[in-house]
Amino acid sequence: MSLKYTPNTLKKIEQLLEESRFRIRYEKGTFASGYCLIEERKIAVINRFLNLEGRINALIEIIQNLNLPIEDLSDEMKKFLAQIAPEKIALPPDNLLNFDPS
Repeated sequence: MSLKYTPNTLKKIEQLLEESRFRIRYEKGTFASGYCLIEERKIAVINRFLNLEGRINALIEIIQNLNLPIEDLSDEMKKFLAQIAPEKIALPPDNLLNFDPS
């Protein structure tokens, strides 16, 4: 998958997590991997000093480690999730051909 590191991509990832009932906070701190995940409270804390690419990569890593409630996601977010974390969702390939995440 070729992911574009744009502000729009970051917004889509943030929207995906918000639809999954996760809050995202950008805070300063000493995070070993750029983020801290508090699953019980559904909060993802991202190091605010990360650049755009770092933020996107940290959020994708979080998504890949979570069990997201797929049934709660909009169709657009399901397609986006299938592009950034295909192991999380199984969609027919023809549904993905016309989807542009940017």
